[in-house]
Parts: sequence; C-alpha cells; structure tokens
Amino acid sequence: MTRVFLASRNAKKLAEMDRILREQVPDVELVGLDDVPSYDEPVEDAPTFVGNALLKARAGAEVTGLPTLADDSGLCVDALNGMPGVISARWSGPPKDDDRNNRLLLSQLSDVPEERRTGHFACAVAFCHPDGREIVVEGRMDGVVLHEERGHGGFGYDVLFVADDRPGLTTAELSRADKDAISHRGKALREIAPQVAALLDSR
Repeated sequence: MTRVFLASRNAKKLAEMDRILREQVPDVELVGLDDVPSYDEPVEDAPTFVGNALLKARAGAEVTGLPTLADDSGLCVDALNGMPGVISARWSGPPKDDDRNNRLLLSQLSDVPEERRTGHFACAVAFCHPDGREIVVEGRMDGVVLHEERGHGGFGYDVLFVADDRPGLTTAELSRADKDAISHRGKALREIAPQVAALLDSR
C-alpha cells in the first residue's frame, strides 16, 4: 500500500476523497491529521482556493515526509459578490459550525429572489511530494441556493444547494455516487488522481 497524507481531519471529506482517489489509485492508504503526530497547521490566509490548498499540502509533506493531498473549497454566491468563498467554513466566525454558517447565509439571502440565488461550489486540490514536485487542479459545480435546508447527507452548505446537473435535489439529498459524479471536489479529484498515480509510480 502507498501511504498518502490528506491534510484534513474532516471524516466525511476523508471518506469522500478516499472513494474517488481509490478508483484511480486502488492501492492507496489515505491517512488524515488524526493519524499522524500533531503539528502546527498553517493559517489559511491565502486569497484563493489554490493558495490555501498549496499552503496545507506543502506543510503536510514537509512535516510528515509523505506525499500529501490538501484541498480548499467553498461556496461562492453571486448575490454576495462571490462570498463566502475562501472563508466559507468560518463564515459565521469561530469556531467552525456548519449549522451556524447555513443560518447566517439564509439570513443574508432572505430578500434575494429565486433568479438571483445562483452560485457555485469551487474546489482546488493540491498534491505535494516530499521531493518538491507539485500538482494543482480545480473543480466547479454550478447551481442555486435554496430558501431552506433539505437533506441529511454531505456536509457544509450541501443542505442549501441544488446543482444545475441534478435539479430538484440538494447535494445533501443525492446518493454518494451521484454527488461524487458532479461535485466540485469529485471533478478535481478525478482530474488529479491519474496524475498522482503516475507521479507515485515514477518514484
């Protein structure tokens, strides 16, 4: 098995990334932050998803000595000029809380009509090898933000978002396979997975 470090302790994200990556790299063993000695994680202060993903992946590779994946993702709402964007996870302030973030977003969009509730999920995935080689890809999922929460799957803003590719259902109501097929993270991981596989095979 090839050990790859994912710089996250979000169990749902780890499971999602493991599912998608394993399609291309079947012998991978994905380990998270809870599986390695603790270290000072970098402050995610870059202005872009790519910048934050690279911050986390570079730090992980340096500290653990393992090939490292990291992602940064968020919801960009057109009526809010692209916010919450890179601060999606902490939109309502610390500590991070999905329910509080969702309530705040609904409040901010309370007077916004249906036709202006458009937006997209964005994701950047970075892979950094301890030898200095790096890969970065991006994925996107367009859709609309609802007026109320629906569904019990996924995480974050999934309960409020209906993707253009799956009208009628929030991404929290989709099966894992359906969500993986259209999600911003799924697209980015499917693009980066064969590149990661090729890089690991060339070691």
